[in-house]
Amino acid sequence: MKKWFLAIVLLSVVGALAACGGSSESNDKASAKSKEVKIGATAGPYSDMLKTAIVPGLEKKGYKVEIVEFSDYIQPDMALDNGDIQANLFQNSIYLKSFAKENNLKLSALISVPTAPMGLYSKKFKSLDEVKDGATVTLPNDPTNAARALNTLRDEGLITFNESADPITVSEKDIVENKKHLKFQPIEAGQLPRSVDSVDIAAVPGNFALAAKMSLLDALALENMLDPYRNIVAVKTENKDSQLAKDIKAVVESDDFEKVIDEQFEGFGKPNWMK
Repeated sequence: MKKWFLAIVLLSVVGALAACGGSSESNDKASAKSKEVKIGATAGPYSDMLKTAIVPGLEKKGYKVEIVEFSDYIQPDMALDNGDIQANLFQNSIYLKSFAKENNLKLSALISVPTAPMGLYSKKFKSLDEVKDGATVTLPNDPTNAARALNTLRDEGLITFNESADPITVSEKDIVENKKHLKFQPIEAGQLPRSVDSVDIAAVPGNFALAAKMSLLDALALENMLDPYRNIVAVKTENKDSQLAKDIKAVVESDDFEKVIDEQFEGFGKPNWMK
């Protein structure tokens, strides 16, 4: 009886130890799984920013990161909301708030990053001082980017706004002085790089300029970008305080991140928190 009793006790102990081992192994697998993340971006400079400036920092923290590239501005937020990706980088906070509201999504901005500014380009003039009276200016036909173009022209002293105008929503109707009698021609943002060949000045958003192999530093003037126009890393609102979110912020706020930006993203305007 004693032998049987001891055998039963021994089997129980071995079983308990095996269970503990299995539980530990299961926890290790779960922990490793939580370090596997997918981050979305549109193809171009912000996908490059992920590859060169953000992913390496996350990998040092033990993450295995897959970059998912999108070809439009709709799917990255839909994929974020349904959990197919854990973060994305392609939009500014104005677009995020508007899109999330229209589609009943609960997404939040995590941190802003250096962003390619809009530039005033010309093949007819070497400086804005040469701009002639009645010159034609192409600018984006969507309200948000049109406001950015008008703000840039204002900053360069070519136009003046009504004192009550909101820089975020300013439009042509807010112009009270147009010193050079500029003629504005709104067109699709994607067509702006090509318009440089046929008009006096083209206000080209940075992402479209880079996609067309234009150098930001060739612009006659670059936008003094307001922070709401800068691109942001977005996450689901419920994950805003997650460990992943904290680690992404830490990477973006690091000296290594800024070094890569300075070396590989010339002309990109830095958000106020970096200045």
